[in-house]
Amino acid sequence: MTPHPGTILAGINNPADLRLLSTKQLLQLADELRAFILDVVSANPGHLGASLGVVELTIALHHVFNTPVDKLIWDVGHQAYGHKILTGRRDNFHSLRRKGGISGFPVMTESAYDAFGTGHASTAISAALGMAVADMVKGNNQRQYIAVVGDGALTGGMAFEGLNHAGSENANLLVILNDNGIAIDKSAGALKDYLLRQAKVPSGNPLFASFNFQCTGPIDGHDLPKLIETLNRLKGITGPRLLHVLTTKGKGFAEAENNQVLYHAPGTFDRQTGERPSQTASPSTPPLYQDVFGETIVDLATENPHIVAITPAMPTGSSLMAMMEKFPERVFDVGIAEQHAVTFAAGLAVEGLLPYCTIYSSFLQRAYDQVIHDVALQQLPVVLCIDRGGLVGEDGATHHGVFDLAFLQSVPGMTVAAPMNETELRNLLYSAQFTQGPFAIRYPRGKATIPAFSKARFERIETGRGCCLHQGEKVAVISIGHPGNFVTEAISSLEKEGISPAHYDLRFLKPLDSHLLNEVFGRFEHIITVEDGVLQGGMGSTLMAFAQDNGFQVRITRLGIPDSFITHGTPQELYALCGFDAAGIAAAIRLAW
Repeated sequence: MTPHPGTILAGINNPADLRLLSTKQLLQLADELRAFILDVVSANPGHLGASLGVVELTIALHHVFNTPVDKLIWDVGHQAYGHKILTGRRDNFHSLRRKGGISGFPVMTESAYDAFGTGHASTAISAALGMAVADMVKGNNQRQYIAVVGDGALTGGMAFEGLNHAGSENANLLVILNDNGIAIDKSAGALKDYLLRQAKVPSGNPLFASFNFQCTGPIDGHDLPKLIETLNRLKGITGPRLLHVLTTKGKGFAEAENNQVLYHAPGTFDRQTGERPSQTASPSTPPLYQDVFGETIVDLATENPHIVAITPAMPTGSSLMAMMEKFPERVFDVGIAEQHAVTFAAGLAVEGLLPYCTIYSSFLQRAYDQVIHDVALQQLPVVLCIDRGGLVGEDGATHHGVFDLAFLQSVPGMTVAAPMNETELRNLLYSAQFTQGPFAIRYPRGKATIPAFSKARFERIETGRGCCLHQGEKVAVISIGHPGNFVTEAISSLEKEGISPAHYDLRFLKPLDSHLLNEVFGRFEHIITVEDGVLQGGMGSTLMAFAQDNGFQVRITRLGIPDSFITHGTPQELYALCGFDAAGIAAAIRLAW
């Protein structure tokens, strides 16, 4: 999809082109850019609202600053669609988030205009400061470094660590606070109230001034002439500066303005009306794993008054809204602050509560020290509910949850489990109540597997116990988590060829089911392991070590995530790319047979 010939946007191949435009032309460009984003994202789903909200700001930044010589960093990269379109990727924008297409986030290898990769929040100030200080060390103090930080990103402590350091340096750093009052869900914490007061009664931002920043604003982030005037003035000032701009997430599209949570990433929608395809699930449609979690946590909390839930700014994505409605005093949205979320959970556990801390897998990486130091070392009963485990699809490398199995199993005292389907997820969440110490349950994004799933009576799963799903001969397949369903599919197709391997669902990576493994390794000479985590230090590697430590002479073929960062694409495309979709598993079984 390309802009209509004759439009101003059609003539913008890089920011140098828009620096030649008059104010009137820039205003028209803003309308065209917003329309172009809507045209593409309505048909090819992506993150909509954040980019609509910064159209004028994007144009002003590229008009005033000499990018890519001056460095522009977006925090978080949801805001960067207009930036991508204006920096040479307009004609490829239709490929956004598709396999082989451009990323949904800034990526340094994709464009010189993407000064730093920003798929996670709260990193831009530190990165921009590091780049600016590097210039100072090299004797160059001419370039400008601009970090555009959403107010939601300021709930992350790392942003304030960057502010604290920046205030002691005389670097050419401009922080633009893009204040729209919402991250993905409604902003959490006290900072939002402070910013709201600042918006009503400007007083020079005393909070940020206390970090030695020269503060300007708040100003209207949709007033393009005012933005350009202000940025030109700030460009001539040295040292750390902060510009507070007020924007509306979803600006210019009524549906996105009125329903900002839904239109953060709405999927496909009608370009004119904003209507989305019917989301009503039929009784034969499997539920989403996160919805099973959300329903189960309400059931558990109803029975156990000690259960509380914690989320770092993802109550909707993690399906905690139902518990928020029923038990508002027992659910805590702590903002984009994963480190705090884990240690806060540890504090709750010390005083006798049972915290279920739900965090996306790739976000849990940011709290690894807290998992070790504050939870595991003290053997506290914190249940880590790890959403988006495995390959998440179009969000790509920054969001794939492929490291959790490997990095969690190395932690002493940690229980690590992964359900194969929604019934196992429900029962693992129930069973975690009876385990001493930390208990991690990781599950994937999207639909589960049982069409007629219903909330059956809970069954307690013994910690460290797997099960046999299919008796077979010659070859045994051991899987953990959701990919076990691909194994089932592969075996079903192979039985028509007279090939019938055994299949075991390990369920727990830690502790291992040594009884089951002794039986399998003693009976089969060839084992295939299947996991949607990294092969380096993952389940397959662990089972190889188990075999060697216990004197088994078996051949092990490992299927999983290779030692590389996986690109974006549909989950099905990425499963095939990594070789553990049903076809890849079937091919491995045939070869072993």
